[in-house]
Amino acid sequence: MVETSRKIAFDIVKSIDDKKGQDIEILDIKEISSFADYFVIAHGTSTRQVKAIADEVEDQMKERGIILDHKEGYANGRWILLDFINVVVHLFIEEERNFYHIERVWKDAVHVNVDNL
Repeated sequence: MVETSRKIAFDIVKSIDDKKGQDIEILDIKEISSFADYFVIAHGTSTRQVKAIADEVEDQMKERGIILDHKEGYANGRWILLDFINVVVHLFIEEERNFYHIERVWKDAVHVNVDNL
């Protein structure tokens, strides 16, 4: 069975939540982007936590056969990008997230409710 991008995004949210990621958001960018369907955005309180979240997401997706196409920023852990083709994950430390404020840059994206997980 081929999993939908939306299901993958929600499963990533669960993995982030399991590692106590904060302020988790899904942005639906299908209508305004040609390179992905969703962004999943979250932050942690330290680079160690952000790396642990990234490791958990990568491990959980790998177990399910979802291939990580590209990873950036892992060495410093301040902003880690995990590219699963249709779902791109942005994991920050809080200060970096506040500085780059991706939600503002992608203000035309649809915010998907993640409260009912």
